[in-house]
Amino acid sequence: MSGEYQPTPRGRILLVEDDPDTARFITHVLVSRGGFDVEQARSPAVALPRVGAEHWDLIITDVEMPDMTGIELLETVRGQAPDLPVVVVTAHVTVDNAVGALRGRADEFLRKPLLPDALVQTVTDVLARKRAARETVLAVGAHPDDIEIGAAGTLLAHRAAGHEIAILTMSRGARGGRDDARAGESREAARLLGAALYLEDMEDTRISESDPAIGAIKAVVEAVKPTMLYTHSIHDVHQDHRNTHLAAMVAARGIGSVLCFQSPSATVDFRPARFTDIEEQIAGKLAVIHAFASQAAVRHYLEPDLIEATARYWSRFGPSRYAEAFEVVRDQAAGPAGQATVRSISEPAASAESAESAESAESATILEVGHAS
Repeated sequence: MSGEYQPTPRGRILLVEDDPDTARFITHVLVSRGGFDVEQARSPAVALPRVGAEHWDLIITDVEMPDMTGIELLETVRGQAPDLPVVVVTAHVTVDNAVGALRGRADEFLRKPLLPDALVQTVTDVLARKRAARETVLAVGAHPDDIEIGAAGTLLAHRAAGHEIAILTMSRGARGGRDDARAGESREAARLLGAALYLEDMEDTRISESDPAIGAIKAVVEAVKPTMLYTHSIHDVHQDHRNTHLAAMVAARGIGSVLCFQSPSATVDFRPARFTDIEEQIAGKLAVIHAFASQAAVRHYLEPDLIEATARYWSRFGPSRYAEAFEVVRDQAAGPAGQATVRSISEPAASAESAESAESAESATILEVGHAS
């Protein structure tokens, strides 16, 4: 793979520990040896508001703390975020502690003093088990800002559901501005999305529908192993968008779910059959779009009111105020022919519903993000 890979940390960890020496040790080991992003909360009282307000991949908590025990914290977290992994650490392994941790469904129970290698391995194993049960999403776009315009809200919803997100951008958009500036904007957008960024350097306006484009996408598919792929629609006047779609269709033959987003250059033949609820993500999407500051003054389609108005328009096919629209190439969750499947990003497939499109009489799938179907 010839392009640049901008990795995200292996996991974002909230460490709940009141002892500064222990906190420094755990943080140093997990950051330097494991490549994790670790932030400390000195007490459960400080930690709990952050659990609901921020995204975390794992919580590590001590048992003995002044205002609340780690076991009590675990039980509270399970009520707020049932799928968030928790590792309980203590210097006093007792029957009560062990039973409490098991009752609260701790993912691991470790005893101090902690050995560095064992600590890193435990955290790695816990995260691997959780990620194995999560959806892994890859979005492929031709230029910086293509994916973000078409699917940023949906990617934010996937991230909020605990799914792994990766973005592959095929070119650095040199025709639209300085490629180094646009690459930097892509990195910032990926950071806001919580996504790993794979940034290729193919020639703007000359992306091929065959190799090297197919090979570049295949390499990322092999690295990420996605269960779902988002890319351009074939119904688009921009040759890079069409060719990226065609190359992705070859490279994504083994991926069960493939959806196509709407670009500003999409034609009237763009006929979505999936509408994703992004009401809770619209502010985040606008923040992601704002990352592409070099283009804002020259690209009217990046204007916040147009982004918002487009999402408002597509919401007419769903229950929320804002939505993103996708053509469905294939979807393992889809129901029988002629029947649409309503499912949440964070829930399994559920009952059938339908919506009538102004452009098409085909049934539509409404993806209700973060809500039970």
